[in-house]
Amino acid sequence: MQDFLIHPETQLGYVHYTVRDLDTQIDFYVQTLGMQLHWRRGDSAGLGAGADDLLRLTERREAQRFARTTGMYHFALLYPDRRELARIVARLFDSSTPNAPTDHVISKTTYLDDPEGNTIELYCYSLEDGSFETVDGNWVVSYADGRPSTGRDPLDLQALFSHLVEGDDLYTPMPESIQIGHVHIHGNDLAGQMHFYNEILGFKRGNFADKIGFADVELERPHVIAWNTWVGAGAEAPPDNSLGIRYYTIFQPNQQALDSIRGRLDEAEWAYEELDEQLRLADPAGVRLRIGLQ
Repeated sequence: MQDFLIHPETQLGYVHYTVRDLDTQIDFYVQTLGMQLHWRRGDSAGLGAGADDLLRLTERREAQRFARTTGMYHFALLYPDRRELARIVARLFDSSTPNAPTDHVISKTTYLDDPEGNTIELYCYSLEDGSFETVDGNWVVSYADGRPSTGRDPLDLQALFSHLVEGDDLYTPMPESIQIGHVHIHGNDLAGQMHFYNEILGFKRGNFADKIGFADVELERPHVIAWNTWVGAGAEAPPDNSLGIRYYTIFQPNQQALDSIRGRLDEAEWAYEELDEQLRLADPAGVRLRIGLQ
């Protein structure tokens, strides 16, 4: 039995990226995805759905993209239901934005890239539609009626769009209930990262599909932090002048919960800095994260 569980009200917070062109990126997230610009100061900005930031961007014109390094595979925005997912997917098609609608059985989703190649997943849960589990190191996915699935089937757009009604405005702002549903990391060591997220930070162990190089951890819902070794086991972290992920955030509901994590890091002798009431550290793949209060 797991000896430490992170607080069940733990939430993922905003993701912070380094970008080359802040104006272009802001325009994409506002005009294409319907985010609001919450603030802009100098070379940085915060965006979201009107409440807490979901995304922060900092411009570095000299930054570069480095191939086959660890970092963010994608971050995922969790929509409240199929109707709101249908609205944004229809909006993407209406604006001729390339995207890849996919049926993961337990979620309906689409993937797209921002102008600098950062991948975003937009999804809602559909847990009643079937199961998605790991057996002998592989994914085993099936629909509720027993049909097998690859877990990456094309999404039935006709069924999704049936949740829209005549007169629905596709260009409404992003619903305020949107949250960061999960982050998926390009890692370098499945077992090492599972030890960190499960045994040290206290997330629940989820899938461990070592035959396909994928693993994840859970909260009260599945697939909250995931990682893979698809850029290569032992891949190195990118240098500081890289485009892409600067860090992502994990929020605790109270000081006691944050203190418990600090204690776990101390016990494991895991390096971190404490600044502005946040614990600043990196996972085993060198992906930076910050743990603080909501």
